[in-house]
Amino acid sequence: YGFQAQPMGFPAGFVVPPVQNQPTMDGKIWMPIPPSIPNCPPGLEYLTQIDQILIHQQLELLEIVTGFEENNKYELKNALGQRVYFAAEDTDCLTRNCCGPSRPFTLRIIDNLGREVIRLHRPLRCSSCLCPCCLQELEVQAPPGTTVGYVVQNWHACLPKFTIQDERRTDILKITGPCIVCRCCEDIHFEVKSLDETCAVGRISKQWTGLVREMFTDTDNFGISFPMDLDVKMKAVMIGACFLIVSLSF
Repeated sequence: YGFQAQPMGFPAGFVVPPVQNQPTMDGKIWMPIPPSIPNCPPGLEYLTQIDQILIHQQLELLEIVTGFEENNKYELKNALGQRVYFAAEDTDCLTRNCCGPSRPFTLRIIDNLGREVIRLHRPLRCSSCLCPCCLQELEVQAPPGTTVGYVVQNWHACLPKFTIQDERRTDILKITGPCIVCRCCEDIHFEVKSLDETCAVGRISKQWTGLVREMFTDTDNFGISFPMDLDVKMKAVMIGACFLIVSLSF
């Protein structure tokens, strides 16, 4: 179904350090730095150790008070609440406030060593379902400059649908969302499936954050689940798929 086991062995004599909380200057708890793994893009070693990621969008006070759209920032955490990555949007003021959810963007994902390990690039595309020839697309690079996959929107009359592709544009996985992506008091799930859509591989979920927060802010919480042995490159592309879904639907 488009995933393969990742090498989990370590060099002879190497002792894996115990999992410890690592507070940083900003008071956040970072996930311990994993050892390097052969044939794994630098910075993606974290993804070999987790099967889910929680994404928390940070509140921007100026945006809440004035409605002036700022660059979005996100924390990516593991199931223990330890920060795995930090993500920040990189767009200019005019693009953010004139193009809205259709805007092109570059999102930089940084690990706890300060390295940019993943870069997401969304070009400007038509957002109308009446133009199926120019649907949304997102490129995932890990590390920056090396493409590991794409997320491509598929045209459908009712459902939000996407395809995850590898660096050679080969289809790997499918994503299907609900017909209505705005629901009160419940989570919204996008199912990640095999190419024939018969086997569930993972899930991208938008979590309900409460009535007040949903009504008066555009900050959201998301969860991504995937098999532990999914290729780390495809895990990175699934992270990209989550951010594309965020920008389009929420």
